[in-house]
Amino acid sequence: MTRFGRLLLVIIAVAFGIRVAYVAIAKAGPCPIVLANGTRAGSSPSKCERGDELFYNAEANNLANGHGFTEPFTALTSPGSKAQPAADHPPLTVLVLAPVSWLADHPPLSWVIKEPLHDHVREHRYTMVLLGTVLVGLIGLLGRRIAGDSVGLVAAGIAAISPNIWVNDGLVMSETLTALTVVAAMLATLWWRDKPSWRRAAAVGAICAIATLARVEFVLLVPLLAIGAALTMPRPWAERAKLAAVATAVALVVLAPWVGFNLTRFHDPTFVSTNDGLTLAGANCDPVYHGSATAFWSLSCAANPPPGDQSQASSALRRRGLDYMRAHLGRLPVVVAARIGRTWSLFRPLDMVKLNTGEDREEWVTRLGLVVYYPTLLLAIAGSVVLWRRRASRFALWVLLVPPIIVTLNTMATYGQTRFRAGAEPSLALLAAVGAVAIVRWLRRPARAHAG
Repeated sequence: MTRFGRLLLVIIAVAFGIRVAYVAIAKAGPCPIVLANGTRAGSSPSKCERGDELFYNAEANNLANGHGFTEPFTALTSPGSKAQPAADHPPLTVLVLAPVSWLADHPPLSWVIKEPLHDHVREHRYTMVLLGTVLVGLIGLLGRRIAGDSVGLVAAGIAAISPNIWVNDGLVMSETLTALTVVAAMLATLWWRDKPSWRRAAAVGAICAIATLARVEFVLLVPLLAIGAALTMPRPWAERAKLAAVATAVALVVLAPWVGFNLTRFHDPTFVSTNDGLTLAGANCDPVYHGSATAFWSLSCAANPPPGDQSQASSALRRRGLDYMRAHLGRLPVVVAARIGRTWSLFRPLDMVKLNTGEDREEWVTRLGLVVYYPTLLLAIAGSVVLWRRRASRFALWVLLVPPIIVTLNTMATYGQTRFRAGAEPSLALLAAVGAVAIVRWLRRPARAHAG
């Protein structure tokens, strides 16, 4: 094994230890389990989930129990009623966690767990820990591919210790899988660029589609990354067009089963999820256009949708949000700028210390994340300049900038939240590594010249 490989394994081991410690200590229980009839039946050995964690955990258990993608809380809120189809979020996280729930309920794992009423939050958290550890390794490989061994190791090190990355690996949410699939897409794109072929184009298209099934805004990987890579390759235009068409077609094929499934089970047209209406209504109303909550999101503004299935509720809420937006266009530029500022911790960053607790992020983690974030951001800016000056690295720079661009566009259309940066955090770590290595080498030059 090479020196790079040995050091990367050490960094991966450290990353795994940090993530395990976070879950084992910060997420220690107990948390009461609520059955479908509303009664409590014991305790889960992990802290209660919050926010979207509730859906991902419950839906994974729902799917593992053979109930499909249906509303997991129907039995609790309306005993005896038929469960309605659900697409609150894209399906990738649930599809990954459902087998974990199933295995935990069946031998031999069930003999170890011995908790038939267990909600599997603990198992889901540790699954994310494993995936987050893999993410650190992929970041190291991507850094090496872009700028050499030193950058790869430094990038992996930043990813291993950055609270803004490892916090997601202790939560039952989509952010870890989002970052993992985005980094895989970037790696695959550079691999494709090295040796263009229709097979590699197909691989890139497929991974971009899988990232979309983690968070819907990353459908923009297809035009910005896959098609962008194809059209800028040093090949005849006809060949470029064919490669772009292959990547796009494969992405559509991968998305087709989920999209087709949704189109057949909801009243209103639904493609990847029904969450857009809730998001737009909560992000466009008085409480988040003025005052201290400007650019954030309000649940009260998305309350009381009309009766119907999720698609009908989403349609009504979408109209509510868009109508408010049209009626307040004069205020919209200020709100959009504040949204961007919130996501990138440039506008009222300390607000997130409290706001993040609603999504199971401890206050100390958010504070520590801010301490690490600002130096990382400055180094990332320096790294971007370094790659731009190296003409041969400009395409790699574009690949790294695509996720932050997507995150910013999504923020402009929805609301500001540091969690939305998850898909771009690997890019920050990689660009910061480029900047840090370049600065160290620059500082060493005078010493070497003097020694000479």
